[in-house]
Amino acid sequence: MSDAVMHGGVAESVLGPAPIYNDAVVKKFVIASIFWAIVAFLVGVWIATELTWPAANLGLSWINFGRLRPVHTSAAIFAFGGSALFGTSFFVVQRTCRARLWGGEALANFVFWGYQFFIVMAALSYVMGFSQSKEYAEPEWHIDLWLTVVWVCYLLIYVGTLIKRQEPHIYVANWFYLAFIVTVAMLHIVNNMALPISLYAAKSYSVYSGVQDALVQWWYGHNAVGFFLTAGFLGMMYYFIPKAAGRPVYSYRLSIVHFWTLIFLYIWAGPHHLHWTALPDWTQTLGMAFSIMLWMPSWGGMINGIMTLSGAWDKLRTDPGLRFSVTAVGFYGMSTFEGPVMSVRDVNALSHYTDWTIGHVHSGALGWVAFIVFGALYYLVPVLWHRQRLYSTKLVAWHYWIATLGIVLYIVSMWVAGIMQGLMWRAYDQYGFLQYSFVESVVAVHPFYVIRLLGGVFFLSGALIMVYNFYRTITSPTTEAPQAMRPAPIAAPAGAFGVAGE
Repeated sequence: MSDAVMHGGVAESVLGPAPIYNDAVVKKFVIASIFWAIVAFLVGVWIATELTWPAANLGLSWINFGRLRPVHTSAAIFAFGGSALFGTSFFVVQRTCRARLWGGEALANFVFWGYQFFIVMAALSYVMGFSQSKEYAEPEWHIDLWLTVVWVCYLLIYVGTLIKRQEPHIYVANWFYLAFIVTVAMLHIVNNMALPISLYAAKSYSVYSGVQDALVQWWYGHNAVGFFLTAGFLGMMYYFIPKAAGRPVYSYRLSIVHFWTLIFLYIWAGPHHLHWTALPDWTQTLGMAFSIMLWMPSWGGMINGIMTLSGAWDKLRTDPGLRFSVTAVGFYGMSTFEGPVMSVRDVNALSHYTDWTIGHVHSGALGWVAFIVFGALYYLVPVLWHRQRLYSTKLVAWHYWIATLGIVLYIVSMWVAGIMQGLMWRAYDQYGFLQYSFVESVVAVHPFYVIRLLGGVFFLSGALIMVYNFYRTITSPTTEAPQAMRPAPIAAPAGAFGVAGE
């Protein structure tokens, strides 16, 4: 689509020129996301090495698996993924609202530097041994308070920009971004309710206890996946795939149905993480039922994303960045099929506590989250730095195939290892005794840990190729972006839920 696309029936010349957007903060978040991607993948490769050969921790407490594992997960989710979400949301909301970010440069810069400070402080606390031992919520109370302040400022900027928009309609990508911001704030505050030992101690205790603490944690943990790792990145999908493809969203009405069903169903699915525990059976069943119902909105969104390429499938040959985005949607469909299957209690009896879960998590984290971010970054870097094109589309293709091979090696090895573990742990001999000791199951999966490590090395190598490509693109002579790469309007189909302009 070109800049001549109509805005809800009104030509852009009538609307006047687009305002001068605050892209400086978007650039900062893009650079941060690229940097933290390498950190997250590198630490992931290192701890995979430690799991394969435990002596790799070198006898140093601050780099053992228990301390580096939350560094890896936080760097991947909150540093790499979070910086990408901040940056793309600021980019998207300005263009779909035709309004500069609310609050001015100072507030936007505070959000950037405040969030990076949170990431660094959290990582340092992990390697020093400070943690409240909550999955995806390890930072202690003082770091949590700082994040709350930053997040409220983020919410104010986003809502303020929506309020002062020049477009009558709020494009669907903003619905997903806003749901991500609001729900994550609620999850963060409720799950991190804690009583510090003192005002100066970096230690606190949860206000919840026992199974209530576990339920609140996995209400948070699963919905951090649902709203941080799904809703936010769906906002990315609904903007950057139509932009890169030059096509309107396949079905704008379906995107609205996708939004409301996902928002309603996802929040109830958390108890499926606590099958076969002290949690009441009815609560476990409730989580399982809502998990299965999540198939509908998840696959509706997947179909909507893929079918947006109708009439533009040829662009997959010429735009490797778009190839990342579309493959990401495929992984989204696969991981949102596998998750509900694993939530069924009888299946969970086999998969619980095994590496099958690790394979499932990484099919979503690497295939869906990382790939949709890569697709957005390959679109954004030339636009933000006013380059006609990327330095090398061949390097993008190399990144795509190396990273895809890495994902396949990773998740297949973990699927096989996990199912093997589950079967060995529940095998009995004719006398009713366990047939295998736990150590025997560890020995059996060792070859698959080596394959997992190899997959991580491939994925990291692809990311390093991306960094080199971006470096050469940014440092090339400054040129004005061609018409096709300038931010162009996104038009919703006629008769859809409103008309989206940019």
